[in-house]
Amino acid sequence: MAEGVYDVIVIGSGVMGSSTAYSLAKKGKKTLILEQFPVLHSRGSSHGLSRITRLAYGVQHYTDKMVDAFKMLAELERETGTELLINCGTLSIGPENDEFLRDVEKALTNVGAAVDVLTHEQLRRRYPMLSYPHNYVGLLDHKGGLLKADCILRALQTVFRQRGGEIRDCEPVTAIHPGSTVTVTTSKGTYRAASVVVAVGSWADKMLRPLGLSLPVKIQRVTVCYCKELHPGSHSAQQLPCFIEHSGSPPYDIWGLPSYEYPGYAKIALHTGPEISPDTRDQPDGKWVTDRVTAYVKEHFPGLESTPSITEQCIYTMTPDEDFIIDYHPQHHNIIVAAGFSGHGFKLAPVVGEAVSDMATGRVPKYDMKPFMITRFKTEASQ
Repeated sequence: MAEGVYDVIVIGSGVMGSSTAYSLAKKGKKTLILEQFPVLHSRGSSHGLSRITRLAYGVQHYTDKMVDAFKMLAELERETGTELLINCGTLSIGPENDEFLRDVEKALTNVGAAVDVLTHEQLRRRYPMLSYPHNYVGLLDHKGGLLKADCILRALQTVFRQRGGEIRDCEPVTAIHPGSTVTVTTSKGTYRAASVVVAVGSWADKMLRPLGLSLPVKIQRVTVCYCKELHPGSHSAQQLPCFIEHSGSPPYDIWGLPSYEYPGYAKIALHTGPEISPDTRDQPDGKWVTDRVTAYVKEHFPGLESTPSITEQCIYTMTPDEDFIIDYHPQHHNIIVAAGFSGHGFKLAPVVGEAVSDMATGRVPKYDMKPFMITRFKTEASQ
């Protein structure tokens, strides 16, 4: 049986766990990552080649944090000599006087970001591959773009290992025993640490229930669609930015990326999907999602084949307010929970990792963590 004593044990090797472990290793902490699947697996929320990044949030504190996230990502690029961001911009689309667009413009202005406010005519001329109603306008966030998701995970784990970090994969955690020193039991051994970080994505509620904590999260399967260009190169990152619309009809948020993962295919998805168990996510019960994407592409992307040629699955762990859960366990202060990233966490992983690593080592994070506290919910542990 394997045994070991560490400063911090991080459970979960997705982008949040890896970013936290990376920050801990850079602080000189002896850190272990435990992962139930092989590293870089495709069973959770962090796999795949691409994600959107943006300053363009409708909530100021997220935009503020993204300022730091971009700086931290640039540092990771320098450390590894790897390009991790394709800076094609991110376009927010919606009707004139849309509340989300107003909030985005305000947040970007408050951080001094470069933003183009596009009238409908300007939107049409700049992006002829898009077709939206005459009352639609756009906001182009120049800082935004496409994250090379798999490259980011590899980069985080590479630096973590270079700084002495240890990763044990294919080793499911079977029990967490609280105490002044936390003991973690796995399928292969027992490990101890001064603190433990639970960053297991959609498995968080299942892992925390034996510790008396129930999180109000819903697990959704998101079907990501890839639609073929009718004219090769027309939806490349040189022609089309990443985009987000928060005012779709029916009221589904929808997002997309230019051609990258599959050359000649743009990536488009709804910000929602059927509720599932993370252990049975591949059951085919979400045809309404692909039907909605097909209708949307047919209406707004005339340069793409409307029926997706390729579909892939991802998992969202949704909180009721779509804000994250980053907090100490209510009864065990040396167990830190990082969960519920609600489909928009990947881009903020550098900031989350820095904050969680501070919490795990007795430091006070530089960020306001109140929006992420467990006590905002009426959970079993907070009653």
